[in-house]
Formats: sequence, structure tokens, C-alpha cells
Amino acid sequence: MDELQDVQLTEIKPLLTDKNGRNFQDFDCQEHDIETPHGVLHVTMRGTPKGNRPVILTYHDIGLNHKSCFNTLFNFEDMQEITSHFAVVHVDAPGQQEGAPPFPTGYQYPTMDELSEMLPSVMTQLKVNSVIGIGVGAGAYILSRLALNEPALVEGLVLINVDPCAKGWMDWAASKMSGWTSNLVDIVMAHHFSDDELSDNQEITQTYRLHIAQDINQENLALFCNAYNSRRDLEIERPVTGLTDNTVNTLTCTSLLVVGDTSPAVDAVVECNSRLNPTKTTLLKMQDCGGLPQVIQPGKLAEAFKYFVQGMGYMPTASMTRLVRSRTHSTSSMGSVEGSRSRTHTQLEGATAAGPGVEQARPQTMEVSC
Repeated sequence: MDELQDVQLTEIKPLLTDKNGRNFQDFDCQEHDIETPHGVLHVTMRGTPKGNRPVILTYHDIGLNHKSCFNTLFNFEDMQEITSHFAVVHVDAPGQQEGAPPFPTGYQYPTMDELSEMLPSVMTQLKVNSVIGIGVGAGAYILSRLALNEPALVEGLVLINVDPCAKGWMDWAASKMSGWTSNLVDIVMAHHFSDDELSDNQEITQTYRLHIAQDINQENLALFCNAYNSRRDLEIERPVTGLTDNTVNTLTCTSLLVVGDTSPAVDAVVECNSRLNPTKTTLLKMQDCGGLPQVIQPGKLAEAFKYFVQGMGYMPTASMTRLVRSRTHSTSSMGSVEGSRSRTHTQLEGATAAGPGVEQARPQTMEVSC
């Protein structure tokens, strides 16, 4: 029987330091425009690949670019130990990077499948052999598709707000609102934030509303949103041990699913978790966190990511400054995760971090507190 891990983590607010409250700056990066079979991709690289280690590759969500989606996390102090061990490649979806010009009339935006097919070319040109992917929303879908199509290229995945289904929030939102372009910012905001978060956390939500409206080319954004709204189902299925291990379509790499407990994406992430191999998958629900955990709780995510890469056999001596590991009780994850969730804990469901060579026939049970 699958087991459930309870995790309690401290709340650490991001540092929003510039005059607009946007901590989106890049530091020590090299920018590249890379030709792929489906067009040019703008990528930003931090550091250089280290031996045979994978590179951390990120892919952002709709309405964002790599800076607004990930720089709060990667500029956070606790991530510096991680980035000293791994190079980082940030990918901007076509036309979503800062200062991107509008596409010409009649431009055919890549499908979600084609966006994933662009990534091997990026890896080849940057001389990257394998990656640990970190994706949010649409980016999580794209990286999942890459891992399904090219499993040898992906060693691990951190999927934030991933939706494996073909139909999602945008179908409902578009049907409720008239005029796609005029309401595009509202639709994207509803994707990222719940109603409660929009009213209770106005500092963050207003920052991102202005960013989506002012910093992202609206015509290009509409094309990316339409591609995401037209996505196929990932068609993944949880394997049955001893019966369908090698026959079902599912992620074969170690995966960490992340969602805030008040995020609009909770149901989609739980659905994705139900389709993945529980011995290779961890579900992390962050307490008192909404739609952008990498922005709202960068300290929590950085610490969870350290555990994740340690479970893959990397960074064995990494310091865990905020979390102390201890054994705790177990709870079945076969039933309703939402029904058993405590409001006072963040939950990890599925397999936890374990060192190389550690048997994981059954997921380990762990409580992390501070």
C-alpha cells in the first residue's frame, strides 16, 4: 500500500527589492537564440555544465517568462548551494521573453508537442547531455512531454501546477468571458491565483497583473495561451507493479509534483499524481501557499529541491538549514488525498528522497519540521 509523508516547513517570503517590487533580474548569465526545427528559442544559461552532471532546465508558465517565473527562486540565498553544483538553462517560450517583438501576421505558433520537440536542439547546441527539468503550468506540461518522448534526456522532473489533461481551466474561463484579447490578463490571472489569493495577497498579485499586462507582448501571449488550451492529454497511466511496469505510458524518471494548497491547480496536480508510478513520484502540497510556490515560498521549494537531487544521488553533503528529518507515522495515499490532508502540514505523497542504491520498492515515510 502506498504511504503518505507529512512535511511541515516554515514560511519564507521572497525578497521583492526593485522599485516595482519585481525581483526579476538575471545575474551572471549568457543569452542565446537557438535555431530548432520549429523556430528560434531564446534561452539564458547560468554557469557551465559540470562534468557528466545534468543541467537544470526550466520552462515557465503562460503570462510569464523565465525571469518572472524563476528568478525569485534562483536568486534566493538557499538556491546558491544548488547552482554551485549545477548549471542552469532557462527557456523562454517563443515570443514570451523580455522585449520580444510581435510575430508577423499569419505566424503559426508551435503546438505544445512542437514546443517540447524544440528542446533537444537546445541541449545539443549547448552541449547538454541530460537535464533535471523544473516546469510550471504550461512549462510543466512541455517538460513532461519531453520526458515521455525522450526519456534518456531527462533524469528528473520538478512539475509545479502540472495539468496532464487536455481540457482545463481555460475552456471554462474563455466560455465565461467575452472577448479573448480584452480579457486575456484576467484569464491568465485566474490560472495563476485563486479568488482568495487575489483578494488576500494583493502585493504579489498586483505585481504579476502589471507584469502580464505591461511586460509580455499581448499578441504573443494570446498565441501561447491558445497553444496551451489546445494541448493533448498526456495519456499517462499508473503502472501496476509486476503487471504493466513496462507497457504503460508514464514518466520513468524521478518526479516531484508541487502545488500550493490554495492553488487553482490542486485538483489537476492530484490527478497527475494518480497517474504516475508512486515509487518514483513525490507530491508536495505547500501549506498556506497559492498558485506560484516558487515565488511565494522560495525557501520551501529550495529545500525540497535539495532533498530531491540528493535522492537522485547528487549533493550528498548539502546542508539542510531549515529542515530536520525524522521518522513518523504513515497514512494510505490510495484514498482521497484532499480528505486526509491536515491544514497544519505540507504533504509529501509517494516516494521520498533516498540515496543511490537504496531500495524503494515501498515509498519511505518522512516528516520534515522546523
